[in-house]
Amino acid sequence: MSDGEIVAHIQSWINEEKSTFLIKSLENPGSGLSEVAEAIRRFQVSEIKEANLPKAVQTTLKVALLRRFFVDQIDFINMAKNYVEVKDFNDLIQHVVFSERSQGKLGGKGAGLFLATQILKHSAVQNGGFTEFRCPKTWYVASDAVLEFIQYNSLNEVYNCKYMDLERIRHDYPLIIQLFKNSAFPPELVRGLSVALDDFGERPLIVRSSSLLEDRVGSTFSGKYKSLFIANQGPKKQRLEALLDAMAEVYASVFSPNPIEYRAERGLLDYREEMGIMIQEVVGRRVGRYFFPSYSGVLFSNNEFRWSPRIKREDGLVRLVPGLGTRAVDRLSNDYPVLASPGQPGLRINVTADEIVRYSPTKMDVLNLEKNEFETVDIHDLLREYGDEFPGARQMVSMVEGNRVRMPVGLEPDWEKDEFVVTFEGLLSQTPFLSRMRSLVGLLRDRLGMPVDLEFASDGENFYLLQCRTQSYTEDVSPAVIPRNIPRERILFTANRFVSNGRIPEITHIVYVDPNAYGELSSLRDMKDVARAVGRLNMLLPKRQFILMGPGRWGSRGDIKLGVSVSYSDISNTAALLEIARKKDDYIPELSFGTHFFQDLVEADIRYLPLYPDLPDIVFNESFFLHSKNILPDILPEYGHLAKVIHVIDVPQETDGRILRVLLNADLKEAVGMLDERRGTVKS
Repeated sequence: MSDGEIVAHIQSWINEEKSTFLIKSLENPGSGLSEVAEAIRRFQVSEIKEANLPKAVQTTLKVALLRRFFVDQIDFINMAKNYVEVKDFNDLIQHVVFSERSQGKLGGKGAGLFLATQILKHSAVQNGGFTEFRCPKTWYVASDAVLEFIQYNSLNEVYNCKYMDLERIRHDYPLIIQLFKNSAFPPELVRGLSVALDDFGERPLIVRSSSLLEDRVGSTFSGKYKSLFIANQGPKKQRLEALLDAMAEVYASVFSPNPIEYRAERGLLDYREEMGIMIQEVVGRRVGRYFFPSYSGVLFSNNEFRWSPRIKREDGLVRLVPGLGTRAVDRLSNDYPVLASPGQPGLRINVTADEIVRYSPTKMDVLNLEKNEFETVDIHDLLREYGDEFPGARQMVSMVEGNRVRMPVGLEPDWEKDEFVVTFEGLLSQTPFLSRMRSLVGLLRDRLGMPVDLEFASDGENFYLLQCRTQSYTEDVSPAVIPRNIPRERILFTANRFVSNGRIPEITHIVYVDPNAYGELSSLRDMKDVARAVGRLNMLLPKRQFILMGPGRWGSRGDIKLGVSVSYSDISNTAALLEIARKKDDYIPELSFGTHFFQDLVEADIRYLPLYPDLPDIVFNESFFLHSKNILPDILPEYGHLAKVIHVIDVPQETDGRILRVLLNADLKEAVGMLDERRGTVKS
């Protein structure tokens, strides 16, 4: 060995010996976060060059750090260890709030964002790419802080609620929210959060859940827990109270019916859930009295519902809205996002001027800094008042001239006089936005080895990544063969828009909410009773052997006259959700592909199909749904007063033993629901 080799080996052994204290701290099951944090700081100040450590020691440190701060999932650790260094955790620990005895982690949402950020940094260093992507300033609250909060206030009885009947959970949940919001936080946590607020200043914030169970493969918990915006304005005491109030509500959401039902389905009910929290700066700028990003959205590797045969599954989907991203991930009753496919940038879902105007965003969510609250405003009103101050506004709108929609030219639009509509056409067709989205989603999909679901926002100048998790997706199934000789009397419905591939066999029951009767309901109580009845039927009818049909949009946020106000726990056992759009009503199914509601359907393998009964060449046997025997009063007598609205049909009983079979063929853009013999039976 040369003198240089000998010196290098000796230096490596010295560094390895120096790093032993950090490894011991990480591998000791009894080490708290404070001890681990101190060990990481010692490692940094000791000026040990990580690159000079033996490869085995480097890997041991990375794996131990990932396991200690995030999750034990082997797939996550195998991927993440290739993109992290010890110094990354030194930066991270400076922004974690925890108590002296804490042994908590940062949760699934924190893990996904941390890994995605490291992958983008690694790519920027390796090939100079992805330098334009940023991550907002983020603080974390350790996951076991929720346990300390519950114990500090002697609220341990709340753990019992997850074993109660779902109806009881729904009844008790509002009480739990108030109980948590009226409880105190341990002083140690309050001091840590006070430091975080000093770092944020008066920048608006979002308080996001980061449960240890969130964002895992097969159990993403999309939209199951609360995320709350706070304007964060005024005296520090007032801002701290608002932050604590938001955190208490996020903690309470652990005990809400939706995640409990979701956990029960996946065998996770006995797991004592810990809830980490991410506190992030809201991306955006102040415009007048409001604060908001220019645009926000969600981006998916897979496009599960294609509006054109030219779009492939791997072409992806982006769901874009002006303002805060709540309208991108929520299902809304009175508004629409803009959808585009990064792999097919020239294909638009709406082509005619009438469609473009009708299905354009008209509202946006903002933070009102004067009122210190979250607010929904009319986009046209805001642009007429602040259009010249709105970053990127001209890339967001198109001009409307009679039966024509076109891009603005010159100094257009005159915000006070011109008629305009939000299309994002300038952003989509005249900037590299979609190509960057395709590159981003492609990089993360390749590095993580699975499709991804991203949330993002832009302040008009910079692009920020807000969240990264695995995308819920169905297995890529083949198109069903649709017979051409089905007797007309055996066809219950057909469809030719937004059809996926697959088949839904052996349906024995249909729950049909009559759009006309639902629209005639005069009281909010009756409409809510319809949703409650559907939730009860969800528990009573044979799992995956019934379908739900009714006016779209189900499960939306907003006017419940436009759709049945259900949550995931109300529909979790159905085989399919069919939303009906009639011309004479205002029931238009929203293309909610990409919302949390839609991701629930995909992850649970619940088929979705919109029905347009008034289109030419469409079959819709309304008489069957309305005049078949309604067994609702027999199986759910307490909701018998809704028998004119909700029709529950026992298909074999009504059809001499037949069942309903639904066949879907995306290649032909055709779907059919037909009465058929049960497999293995022969009719005499």
